[in-house]
Amino acid sequence: MEIRICHLYPDILNLYGDRGNVTCLKKRLEWRGISCSVDEVSVGDSLQASKYDLFFIGGGQDFEQGVLLDDLKGQKTAEIKAAIEDGAPFLAICGGYQILGNYYRTWDGQQCDFIGAIDVDTIGQKERMIGNYMFTCDDLGGEAVVGFENHSGRTYLGSGVKPIGKVLSGHGNNGEDGFEGARYKNVFATYSHGCLLPKNPKVADLLLTWAIRRKNPSFELPPLDDALENNAHEYMQKRLSKVES
Repeated sequence: MEIRICHLYPDILNLYGDRGNVTCLKKRLEWRGISCSVDEVSVGDSLQASKYDLFFIGGGQDFEQGVLLDDLKGQKTAEIKAAIEDGAPFLAICGGYQILGNYYRTWDGQQCDFIGAIDVDTIGQKERMIGNYMFTCDDLGGEAVVGFENHSGRTYLGSGVKPIGKVLSGHGNNGEDGFEGARYKNVFATYSHGCLLPKNPKVADLLLTWAIRRKNPSFELPPLDDALENNAHEYMQKRLSKVES
């Protein structure tokens, strides 16, 4: 079995080492004896989404997101939407999360229309929401996920989209409703940089399970020795729990 990962715009959307999430996914497959290939698809490259089992799109500044708008029109948007509707797993971080949505409206009223693959809208504010944060993951039975957020956009979920979970510490989607991230079909969209998966191996394996079970519905990932990863996770969880208390 081979899992093919598509890394969208790696040279443009890579804040805070977001591409480390792809390295994490690849290594966790290889450690289990499962082959993995990664294709980087950027501006000017064609996208044949049906070739891939899992997609990653990282974060970028408002300027970088704007640069991508022309490239995303037409074929790429159609391919991304088709892959999402077909159940392909997507991990989208911060700017990538926003790009999958309908639009980003700046604090002074200028609007960038995005691809509308998931029904979320983002409105910018002058004040940024920055810092280590923690939230629950409903797909993991409410387990805590730790990460780092830095965004001025406030994201609001629309029809058919549910949050990943509840904010335990920090701001999350908008600092108002107490929720973080977006879940639609097998899209896992979050503001968590830093990078997310090495500190949260259960989230990495959740995404890999979604990808593999599209090929083999009965497949179970063999366990790994995650002592180091779990120690890092537990350290941050305890630290953020103390902040909240």
